This record gives sequence, structure tokens and C-alpha cells, in this order.
Amino acid sequence: MNRTAALLTGLSATALVLAGCSGSAEPAAQPPATTSSTPAATTTQRPALDLSRFGALPAVPQPATDTVSCAYPAETPAAKEVNPPPVDAVDVFGTVDVALATSQGPIDITLDRTQAPCTVNSVVSLAQQGYFDSSPCHRLTTSPGLEVLQCGDPSGSGRGGPGYSFANEYPTTAYTDPAQAENPVVYPRGTLAMANAGPDTNGSQFFLVYADSVLPPQYTVFGTISESGLATLDAIAAGGVTGGSEDGAPANPVIVESATA
Repeated sequence: MNRTAALLTGLSATALVLAGCSGSAEPAAQPPATTSSTPAATTTQRPALDLSRFGALPAVPQPATDTVSCAYPAETPAAKEVNPPPVDAVDVFGTVDVALATSQGPIDITLDRTQAPCTVNSVVSLAQQGYFDSSPCHRLTTSPGLEVLQCGDPSGSGRGGPGYSFANEYPTTAYTDPAQAENPVVYPRGTLAMANAGPDTNGSQFFLVYADSVLPPQYTVFGTISESGLATLDAIAAGGVTGGSEDGAPANPVIVESATA
């Protein structure tokens, strides 16, 4: 199975696509997970993206039951061996606080079961098994309209996953018309979401939004980032990308030392 973690930006900055831990299908037009030769930093700043041109994330649908069943089909290889999460009687209410201790400072996050119960179930299971411990955040993107830090691959290659995948949840599932789920919306600062390489290819890679970003609603939102965590992300972003580009490894390496749920 080939996995990739690519961030693609359209020339018009209106079609911004995030790709991450995937299933067996490889997304088209993917750049490498890291860049071996990057352009030198320039003094020219790109104009800010007009976010008013894009919609907002939809309302979170209220659950019809107290629990759901989840599916985590096996995929190989795993970046780090772990057991898959439980699949039955998964709670759909409540939140889970997770403390990410990183080499650049703490990033506390809150996971929301109502938004994405199967995603939260997986992330909590991975954290409790130490899957994220000592793993790098392999990609920082600083382009206008797509400003995120991507983590969750212990291999650091941008292609690693936990040995299983699972389906998209909110916001994808909030649309009754699938065509509407292709229209870019604003993922606001402080959003926590899953990276993927196409529908239902979620694994372990996630991204932290430190400035309002525009994406099609095909990336599962499963929580929020604390204000102190955003301060850490702001400092990481200020350090820029290796080589001075807008997309690549953070110039100041970020290691998730532990994830405590």
C-alpha cells in the first residue's frame, strides 16, 4: 500500500487540496512528502486570500443514537505496530482532552465525539498505545489560504499509517448532496482535522489549522486546538519551512514527544 502526505495549492489559490495518510489508491499530482531542493526565501509576499468568497463549515448533525459501530479495515504496512480500536458501542457524546507535548512546546487539543465518533475512537486508541510518541510533524504549510501543521506519521515520511483505515465523518457526512461536499469552505483557525488522500482513506495523520484555511469539506473535523496550543503553532509557523518555501518540513523540527489522552 502506498501512502502519501501531500499539500497541493492551485495557482489561483481557490482550489486548495490536502492529502495525507491514504488507502491503497494514490492521489494524482502528488509532490513528495518532503522537498529535497526548495527555492530560496524571497521578500515578495503573496496577497491574502479573500475568504469571503468561500462558505463556512455546516452545522454538526445531532446524533440519532448514543453509540455507533465503526469499521477499521486492515491495511499494510503499519508505520508502527498497534492494535486497531474497538468497533462496537462507540460513544457519540462528550469530549476527550489530549495533551500533545512537543519539542516546540505544548499543544493541547480537545476531541469532539459528536463531530466524529469513529475518528475520536481511533485517535484515543492510538494515543493510549503510544503510537504518536516520538513522532515528527513532517509538514508545515504557510501559503495564504492553507496554513496548517501536519503530524501523525511515526515514520516521518508522510506515507505512514496505523495499519488500518476508516471512513470520512463530519463535515463530509453533513451534506445530503454529495456535489455540495466538493465546494471549498473555510476551516477556521483552531480546527483539528484528519489528513487523507481521498474519501474514506483516513489513518493516523492529522493537521492543525493555525490560520483560516480553504479546503473542500472532505477532511474530517474532530476537535479544536487550545489557545496555548495555537500560540505554540504560531511560533512554529513563524520559523518557516526548511529552505524558505511555503510547503515542507518545519525549519524548527517538531517532534510529538507524547500524546496523553
